[in-house]
Order: sequence, then structure tokens, then C-alpha cells
Amino acid sequence: MTAKYPGTAIGGRPIGTAYGSRIPVGTAMGRPMTGAVQDGAARPMTAVRAAGYSSSIARGSVFDPLGQAKGPAPPLETRNEDTPEEKIKILEKKVNDLIEESCLAHARGDLQLSLEKAKEAGRKERALVRQREQTGTADHINLDLTYSVLFNLANQYANNDMYTEALNTYQVIVKNKMFSNAGRLKVNMANIYFKQKNYTKAIKFYRMALDQISNAHNAMRIKIMQNIGVVFIHMGQYSDAITSFEYIMSESPNIKTGFNLILCYYAIGDRERMKKAFQKLICVPLGIDDDDKYIPPNDDPHANMVIEAIKNDKLHQMERERKALAEKYIMTSAKLIAPAIESSFAAGFDWCVDMVKGSQYVELANDLEINKAITYLRQRDFKQAVETLKMFEKKDSRVKSAAATNLSFLYFLEKDYDQADRYAELAMSADRYNPAALVNKGNTEFVKEDYEKAAEFYKEALHNDSSCTEALYNLGLTYKRLGRLEEALDCFLKLHAILRNSAQVMYQLANLYEMLEDPHQAIEWLMQLTSVTPTDAQVLAKLGDLYDNEGDKSQAFQYYYESYRYFPSNISVIEWLGAYYIDTQFCEKAIQYFERATLIQPTQVKWQLMVASCYRRSGNYQKALETYKDIHRKFPENVECLRFLVRLCTDMGLKEVQDYATKLKKVEKMKEIREQRVRSGRDSSARGRREGSAGSGSSSSPINTPPLRASVSRSEAKYSPVLEQGRDSGQSNHGTSAKGERLSVKLKTLPGSNEPYEASTQQEIDASYVDPLGPQMQRPKTAARKRTEEDEFADEELGDDLLPE
Repeated sequence: MTAKYPGTAIGGRPIGTAYGSRIPVGTAMGRPMTGAVQDGAARPMTAVRAAGYSSSIARGSVFDPLGQAKGPAPPLETRNEDTPEEKIKILEKKVNDLIEESCLAHARGDLQLSLEKAKEAGRKERALVRQREQTGTADHINLDLTYSVLFNLANQYANNDMYTEALNTYQVIVKNKMFSNAGRLKVNMANIYFKQKNYTKAIKFYRMALDQISNAHNAMRIKIMQNIGVVFIHMGQYSDAITSFEYIMSESPNIKTGFNLILCYYAIGDRERMKKAFQKLICVPLGIDDDDKYIPPNDDPHANMVIEAIKNDKLHQMERERKALAEKYIMTSAKLIAPAIESSFAAGFDWCVDMVKGSQYVELANDLEINKAITYLRQRDFKQAVETLKMFEKKDSRVKSAAATNLSFLYFLEKDYDQADRYAELAMSADRYNPAALVNKGNTEFVKEDYEKAAEFYKEALHNDSSCTEALYNLGLTYKRLGRLEEALDCFLKLHAILRNSAQVMYQLANLYEMLEDPHQAIEWLMQLTSVTPTDAQVLAKLGDLYDNEGDKSQAFQYYYESYRYFPSNISVIEWLGAYYIDTQFCEKAIQYFERATLIQPTQVKWQLMVASCYRRSGNYQKALETYKDIHRKFPENVECLRFLVRLCTDMGLKEVQDYATKLKKVEKMKEIREQRVRSGRDSSARGRREGSAGSGSSSSPINTPPLRASVSRSEAKYSPVLEQGRDSGQSNHGTSAKGERLSVKLKTLPGSNEPYEASTQQEIDASYVDPLGPQMQRPKTAARKRTEEDEFADEELGDDLLPE
């Protein structure tokens, strides 16, 4: 220590003057002076040594403060990855990357890949823990990484509906005391139990999670209590649910909880509390600023640009969605409780309207009034509905247009087309851009068969709202009526792009392709239609008809048979199937179809004669004779039945042959007399026409064609008309042949092209019948009479030539 040495005052100090040299003078103890220099070097300047300067520079040294004269720095040492610590760091990075990949895969919707990545991350993390233990660094295990791996794995199990595995993984996290705040994950476990409909355990875990969350996290506690209330609703314990919801409405009210509370009060039938809950619901603050802030001032262009920028930003969209959701809940609540809170639903609606008018949702009052009219419609009280809607004629334009649109729709349903047209005009004058009003106006013009004008209104509705599917559908029907099939096809193809699973649109496309003589495309669209409505008997029958026209009898039979299975009362289908079995020589199978036709049309002798003919063709002559006798009792004047009775009795040697022969002669004579009267009446009328037109020259009278029913769109929704197509009824004439009975298997006209799903009108079927074998009936093979060559020739000539026409 310096204290041990005597001070410098004891010894002499060097005299450093300009006239003398600096000679170091030692102290009494031999300690050199601080100012002394050794080896003849000059004294260093300590004040600038930090900058790399030394006194030796003045004696020829180069100034090099950065040491660049020494050459480049030696290369960095390569990291040795073989060390245990480096291996652990690399493995930790791989685990983190796998967790991130799992989360990204889930965000893309690839749930299977996300689960695989989560499992791989779990395996890597366990290998990491084992490596830590082997290197003796178990105290440095990364608990956050372990928690992340387990939590992500449990989430991915839950997303893939592997609830048991997810619960087991969550249980591992919850039981580990080293994980802080792991108790909150009991909410996730409760959610899984709720999905499994294990409501008792769900409530248990929700309450356990609620106990482990402090009051500082109030928002989390409110959400858990809301979940508890929902579970109680599913269990039917409405009183317990009301307790949870009432606590939430007192602490932190929100729209969804208020709506659930009204539902619970409605379930227990408490009128007064329903009213109080509705008042609380409409007073819930939404936290949305007034829309006036989005009105741009006229004098500040910079402010206008800012307002335009934020008018449709994410925040404003979220505000609009929140407001729309609140309005939906309020409207639904009002419609639900209105019939229950007062003696009549009208009084209940009036109370709800009064409450809404005094709240921040004042604009909903008019919508509630219109819903009141809709409720009258559901109760089929059209008079009250019309009176309620007429009250809006003096309101503001938006409400007036909506009410007039509904009135136009109502009068259109009642076929009062003049009033429908009047209110459609009123709706258009109140709001020219209302597509529903334009569609209604187009419908009235469609009914008047002014298709060009109707098309103009439909086009205008589409111009105002390109998503108005009713206008596009009706425009396609209009083009169809005008014969502009390509334009109609374009409309329905566009509509199919919007309504992918609309059966009506698919049927229209199939019908248009059939009209354009492209049966393959028609079949393709009908096949798509069967995937949407696989049990539609008319569509299946239409497919059978198209395949029959193409000559593919096996496919035609398959679809006709399916159509018969779903709707066994279609005469055309029954007729085709019976003719198909006769054509393929399976007369026994044809009998069941003709017998069903007999049940459907018992007054038509044709089907009963076909049954008897099938028995005779199959060789069951006794059954055929009994059937003919039964037909004769029901239709004693039928000539064909009597002829076959005479022939059968003759060939079988029965005694009744003379009686039937006598009856046959009488019936034939009466038939000749009637035919003579008809011919004489026609001749006299023809002579009268010739005499009347002798002086005026010949003129041809036009053929009167029945008018087509208009197909128009109607509405069942609130403001927008919905389509309803008309039906084109078709008749098919079943031809007869003198040589033999030929069944007409032409398919009855399917619902006109305008409505594929309603049954068509019953057809009038020709009662005339001629047996295929004619008067030369094939004789039964009996032991009493041998077949001759003439018989064989008759068989060849009168073979079974029953082919479908």
C-alpha cells in the first residue's frame, strides 16, 4: 500500500525545467518517480491514448488506430452442432416450426394435416425432454414449449371430432400443477362435453372454470355464465337458465343474452316478465356511433375523402352487422311474444310497436306493422292483412313501396289483376328501384300476354338488382313463350350458376334442350335433377320417355319402373309398362299393371279387356272366360267382349254360346242404327252449310286452339315475389288398330314445361278397343280337336305383333 512509503517531500524531486534534463531521482526506498521515463522513451500522453495514439508515432510509426495493418481478422469459429446443447436448440426450433405448421394447416381448413403436424410436434417434444434428462439439464426443460405442444394437440383432436383424445390431452395439462392458469382450459373441456350432449358434466366443468377465474376478468366470467345458461336451456331447466341470464343482464347486458332471456320467459309462459325482458332488450347499448358522422361536409374536400375511405371499412361493416343482428333479435322477439302477452296477437303487436317507437330502434316500428300484416296472411285473414297494409299508403316512400308490393302480391293471388297492377304501379312510383315491385308489374303484363312489355320490366328489375332470381326466372319463361329459346336458355344457365340446387331451374333447362332437339343434353340435366329430387315420379317418367324415343328400351324400362314405384297411379306409366311386358312376351307380368289401371279407372272397359287378353295369351282360357263374363255384366253393350265370349264358348264347347251370339247380333244391330243416325245428321248439316255459303264463296274456318295458361311468379316472402309456375295440361290419344290392340305408350305430356312437380290433369282415354287377334282367335289346344294346317297358318298370320307405338 502507498501508505507504507514516505511521501515525496521526504526525498528530492526531479527538477523539470527547460534548462535542465529530466533525471530520475530515486526515493529513499528506491521507488521511481511517476514522471520518470524508462529506456530513454519520451513520456506518453495519457490523455489521448484511448484514440490509439502514442508518442512513438512521431518517430516514424504509421497512424493505424483500427489495426488494419495487421491483416484480415481470423475467420469465425464454426459452431459445433455435435454438442448436446446445440442439438437441444435445433430440436426446440423444429418443435416450434411444427406447431406453427399445424396452426397454418388448420387455418387453411386442412384438419387432417394439422392433426398430423400436432402429433409430430408432440413426438419431437418428448424426444427433447428425454435428451435434456440424459444430458443432466432437466432443470432447464422449457415448460412453455410443452404447454404449447399439448394445447395445440388437444385443439386439433377437438377440431377432428376426436373428443375422447382431446379430453385426455386437456386432462394432462390441467393436472400438471407446473402450468399456470391451466384451469381455464376446463372451459374447452366443458365445450366438448356440450357437443357430446353430456350437459351435466358440461355445467360441472363450466363452474369449475368459473371458480378459477378471478373477478378481474369479468368479460370471461360473463361468457362462461352465458354458456351455463344455454346448457340449462338444453336440459329444459328454464328457471336455472333465467338465473344466469338475469345476472348477466344486470352486470353486462348484451343482445344475445336478452333474447335468450325472453325465450326462457316464453317457455314458462310468464307474460309480465316477457314484457320487462323485451323492454330491457331494446335498451341494450350497442356501442355504435350515429351514422351522421359518415355524412360528408360540403366545404372540406380532405374531410370528404377521409369519410369516403372509412365509410366501408372493416369497423363500419362490423357496426352494420351488429346493428342488423340486434334488429333481427328484436323483430324475432316481437313476433314471438306478441300473441302471448295480450289477449290477441294484434294487441300484442301494437304494444311491441309502441315500445319500439320510444327506443333507439324507432325505424323497426314500420317493419313490425308489416309483420303484423304477414301474420294475418298466415292466419288466412286476408281482409285484415289488406287493411293493415293500406295504412302505409301515406307513410314515407320506403315503407309505402314495401306495403304496396305486398298488396300487389295479395291481389295477384286473388286473381284481381287490375288491383295488382294498380298497387304495383304505386310501389314503383314510391320507389322506382324496388325490384320486387318491378317483378310484380311484369307479372301483371305476363298475365295479359303482353310478353314483350313483361320482359322489359323483368330486365329493369335485374338492372336494379342483379341478384333478383325471380326476375331472371320469369324473364326466361317470357322468352320461352316468345319462342326465343336460345335467350331463355341463357337466362336459366345464369340462374343455375346462382341457384346450384334449384330443381325448377334444372327442369327448365332440360325442357329447353328438348325443345331445341338436343335429347342428350336434356337427359343430362334430368339426371342432375334426379340427384336433387330422386323421388320425383314425373322426372323419372320423362327420363323414361326420352330414352324410349332414343330406342334404349332397357333404360326406359328402368326409369318407368322407378316412376311407377314412387307414384303407382300414373296411367301413362302403367300403360307403357304393361305394353313393354306384352312386347317382351311376359303377359303374366303385364296383368298386374292393367289390373291397377282398372282400379284407377273402373269405368274404362279398355283395361279390363286388356286383362282378359293377357290371360288368354298366357294360355289361362278359363280365367280369360271368367274375366270376359265379368266385363259383360258390367258393360253389356260392349261388342268386342261379346265377340270373344262367342269365340271362347264355341272353342270350349260351352252351351252359353247361343245366348251370347243372340246378344251380339242385337248389340251390332243397335250400333248400326246409331251410326246411320249420326251419318244422316252429318249429311244434313253439311248440306245446310253448302246451301248457306253458296252465294258468298268458300271460306275456311280457323281452327280454335286453346289458350295457354300463363305462368307467373309469385311471392311468399316479405317484399320479394317468389315464383309459381302454371301447368300445361296435355292429352294423349290412345290409338287403336283394326288388326290388333296396340297400346299407345307415348308419355302423357309432363307438367308443362312450367311446373315439373305437380301432377298433370287426368287424361280422357279412348274407350274403344279392338282385340289383337281379331275374329280369327287362336283356338285352345285340347285333346278333342287336332290342329290343322289352316290353324297353323292362322297362328302365323295373327302373331303377337303388339308393339308400342
